[in-house]
Amino acid sequence: MPLPGEHHPAFEEYCECIFELREDDLDVIQARIAERLQVSRPAVSEMMKRLESEGLITSDDGIHLTPAGRTLGESVVRRHRLAEVFLTDVLKLSWAEAHHEAGKWEHVISDSVEEAMVQLLGAPTTCPHGNPIPGSDYVAAPDSAPLAEVEVGDGFTVRRITEELEFAPGLLEFLEQSSIQPGNTGVVTASSPDGTLTIEIDGRHIGVGSFASERILVTP
Repeated sequence: MPLPGEHHPAFEEYCECIFELREDDLDVIQARIAERLQVSRPAVSEMMKRLESEGLITSDDGIHLTPAGRTLGESVVRRHRLAEVFLTDVLKLSWAEAHHEAGKWEHVISDSVEEAMVQLLGAPTTCPHGNPIPGSDYVAAPDSAPLAEVEVGDGFTVRRITEELEFAPGLLEFLEQSSIQPGNTGVVTASSPDGTLTIEIDGRHIGVGSFASERILVTP
């Protein structure tokens, strides 16, 4: 049970989801929330009513976080991404393992533990996938664009693996094993009619489907 003044984990999950959808410039609709959280649409509809009664969202013109809802969403996202950094950098877990475990840690990390993690990790500004940690000194690369927009023969540096890709089954494992990770450089070597790109990265040629290439942010 949550402590006095804290929110139920279900409220945290939904505010986190809405925050991340907005962060990726996706329309926040109940069907998308249901897909992201793998729950039924009736369950989402009922939760929207509860969140609105708690003052965490408004739904007059689409689903939006209130200031209180945004504060809650940011806090959960911050702790999730800090946990991912700790789990990958310190405990050496894989991307997929860290993402799964961080989903549990984000609800139980206290303020003092959060601060200790920040100090231990050297005040990181992004999670292992390059997504910004709210409240950090993160500065976005001004010329970042989807990998899908890189022309054949052009080089790129991976900057961000957007949150949408973290929820695609098996994709985090594929990206990590393929060295498609923030900071790594590559070249687009071919493009297929179906949108699949072939890239050379870390000495290997990798095929990247359109769903992923449209959501991997890179810089020239």
